[in-house]
Amino acid sequence: MTYSLAIHGGAGVIPRDAMDADGERDHNAALARILEEAEAVLRDGGDAMEAVTVAVCALEDEPLFNAGHGAVYTAAGRLEMDAAVMDGVGRRAGAVAGICGPRNPILAARAVMERTGHVLMVGEGALEIARDAGLTFEDPSYFRTEQRWQALKETLRMMEDGTLDDDPSRRHGTVGAVARDRAGHLAAATSTGGMTAKRPGRVGDSPIPGAGTFADDATCAISATGDGEAFIRWAAAHEIDARMRLAGRSCAEAAHGVVMTDLAQNGGSGGLIAVDRDGRISLPFNCEGMYRGWAMEDGPRGTAIYGPVEDPAPATGT
Repeated sequence: MTYSLAIHGGAGVIPRDAMDADGERDHNAALARILEEAEAVLRDGGDAMEAVTVAVCALEDEPLFNAGHGAVYTAAGRLEMDAAVMDGVGRRAGAVAGICGPRNPILAARAVMERTGHVLMVGEGALEIARDAGLTFEDPSYFRTEQRWQALKETLRMMEDGTLDDDPSRRHGTVGAVARDRAGHLAAATSTGGMTAKRPGRVGDSPIPGAGTFADDATCAISATGDGEAFIRWAAAHEIDARMRLAGRSCAEAAHGVVMTDLAQNGGSGGLIAVDRDGRISLPFNCEGMYRGWAMEDGPRGTAIYGPVEDPAPATGT
């Protein structure tokens, strides 16, 4: 078997007409660097869970993306981050919601999976698990970026004036990774700061298995990004798994169908990355763009931001 890996930095991209050449270069360079860091895990014989964890930690550390350092603010001017991991072996999962403190929220989610019998932990309970796991904590000032703070002020002003627009870069924003290792195991990881000016206490699809994060060795691994409420209502990730498992659809057919039809027709702007049990990658999105990167052993690798929506073709054999 060969490995496959895909990462995303969110479907809430800067609109193409507002993205300058330097910004596009910087985003692609960050994606390529993080993709290489995570691919090195798989290239050296590491497992899928470790690869997606490494990828999402690096994405959380990169202020260009809405997770960890660079997360967006709630309407109250605070940071509330969500994250989840899911292992294709036995559907083990761990998730945290509404936290601020651990430098890498994805490691807190993994600690929930590995150190407790629970799946989703919130608030102080989640932070206690992170402390017990010896994770690095940071002051709230570490996570702050001037760009996100100004985005909050502008959003609040528009809400007060009644001029709030439908800019997806305000409503979207998540990071994630999916992988298949050489043993054929799948894993997924997703992390987010949520939506700019969200209500305090709001939780999106990212930390919910079957909505924004999913992995099962029998079918696929998925990490989603977009309008979280729609992804939850339509159980987007689980729906893809179900179509593969029960209706015999390919991962690409199922993923594109859910994103391009079910979600698109029901207010679910966004996208997702998926890898199936054979290592094939699918990267559908129904908005202007999605920060994304992909790598397949002895196959294609690359990064992209805007359309068209194209899935990388696997090399001969899996």
